[in-house]
Amino acid sequence: MKMLIDSIRIKQLVSATTILLVFAACNSQSDKQTNIKTGVGGPCEGCEAIFEYGDKVLSTIDTLPAFSENEPKLKITGTIFERDGKTPAKDVIVYIYHTNREGIYEQKGNETGWGTRHGFIRGWIKTDLDGKYTFYTFRPASYPNRDEPEHIHMTVKEPTRNEYYISDIVFDDDPLLTADKRNSLRDRCGSGLVKLKVENNILTAQRDIILGKNIPNYQ
Repeated sequence: MKMLIDSIRIKQLVSATTILLVFAACNSQSDKQTNIKTGVGGPCEGCEAIFEYGDKVLSTIDTLPAFSENEPKLKITGTIFERDGKTPAKDVIVYIYHTNREGIYEQKGNETGWGTRHGFIRGWIKTDLDGKYTFYTFRPASYPNRDEPEHIHMTVKEPTRNEYYISDIVFDDDPLLTADKRNSLRDRCGSGLVKLKVENNILTAQRDIILGKNIPNYQ
């Protein structure tokens, strides 16, 4: 009887050890997968909003909601280049969003997904062979009671890479854009600092994008 009990205990011990080893191996594999998923550009909260355009057919031009009723109107335009800074990049999706004229990410109340945080003032384009893109919107305001400069968030998605954020568009004439803040700009995919000029009674910002420039894990 004692030998039978000892045999059962040994089997239980071996079984428990096997479970622990499998658990450790699974954890190790999970860690590797997590590191892989970090991907191009590093962590990016909300970058998946770039896929929230629904059944909209994307083109090289988009007009954001509330464009017609807000001033000053703003045109954001430029060319997206491959990493060499010369070759136009095709089939790149760009997503932008920004605050309203009160500095709020305005909502209508029926938003879903990241729209519940980004608001409804957002838009998407997809480049064609010449890599050019244009957004029509209006100049956002800075956050209420904050010292953060006016800015427009931008995310890109290349055909063969995961989505990642690039430097916000900020405005050279913004008094909140101090020397220290200018020096801290990271220039992800090139500089987001723009000088505005008036074309056809619309403020115009030229923001070219060089894919991969200053982007972590970009290969």
